[in-house]
Amino acid sequence: MVRKVLTAGLIVYVLGAFVWVVLAGFARNEQLLNVACDPTRELWHDINIAFAKDYEKEHGVKLGIRQSHGGSGSQARAVIDGLPGDVVTLALWTDTDAIRKAGLIEPNWEDKLPNRSLPYISTIVFVVRKGNPKNLHDWPDLGRPDVSVITPNPKTSGNGKWSFLAMWGAITTRGGTEADALEYVSQIYRRVPVLDAAARGATMTFAQKKIGDVHLTWENEAQLEVQEANGELEIVYPKVSVLAEPHVAVVDKVVDRKGTRATAEAYMKFLYTEPAQEIIAHHYYRPTNPAVKARTADRFPAIELFPASKVGPTWDAIQKRFFAEGGVFDQIYATGKK
Repeated sequence: MVRKVLTAGLIVYVLGAFVWVVLAGFARNEQLLNVACDPTRELWHDINIAFAKDYEKEHGVKLGIRQSHGGSGSQARAVIDGLPGDVVTLALWTDTDAIRKAGLIEPNWEDKLPNRSLPYISTIVFVVRKGNPKNLHDWPDLGRPDVSVITPNPKTSGNGKWSFLAMWGAITTRGGTEADALEYVSQIYRRVPVLDAAARGATMTFAQKKIGDVHLTWENEAQLEVQEANGELEIVYPKVSVLAEPHVAVVDKVVDRKGTRATAEAYMKFLYTEPAQEIIAHHYYRPTNPAVKARTADRFPAIELFPASKVGPTWDAIQKRFFAEGGVFDQIYATGKK
């Protein structure tokens, strides 16, 4: 009887200890959600594997990192509306700052990580059909009436906004007037047959549905698109393009509520390490670490990049003028549909 009681007690103790360990693991919230823009799926897949491996080695805990992908503007709205992202890795400063304005990210978030919270930069390039049949080499070529352009909606997509700014700045930074830029961009949007909500959708429209003569897209997305096209597509680098800056940030209100701040901050800091920067370069994002940038320079053709400040004095001014309700894009699109 004593032995049975002791055995039963031991079982209860062991089960209790097991339940305590399991509950403790759940209480530690060893899981993160990265709310990201659309064309970064392959990048984060590899970054997450590398970080989780390092994290387990250092802490002895398996870390799960979930991903949410979509148009950058739509993703920002989802976080504001309650999607519990621990971190956001969106396409534009304005999308991340909209989350700050909603009270979920602390002020001065841009200064909390190196290089203004930019572990990498990118730009917008052209993808064309095999042999470049329309002979498209620079932005003025896209203004011809026989050229059909694929680009996503700048109201929902970071790719769409950067492409819009690239088109506009390609005129104004090379001596054209604001009126010239408006006419040029208006002509192009009149020849956009499909306005997808996000970057990956635009890629499918161009590469798989074979709609359009040229696709305006992120440099990394262009490389992936061409690699998967079995020789049917080519990349063209225009002489100039926009300096695309996809910032990253911790969502303060979420990590404090979930108890994941330390893990989320370690995740973001990992992006600046040389192993992570090598992964970034491998996926054709331009690394900001000087050593890795030098080692991988041959992956990135030289191109003159102009900052968004060449198009507007601040991001808030750019957003209000071009992409807000009733702004320049809405006016262009409404006119083009009449």
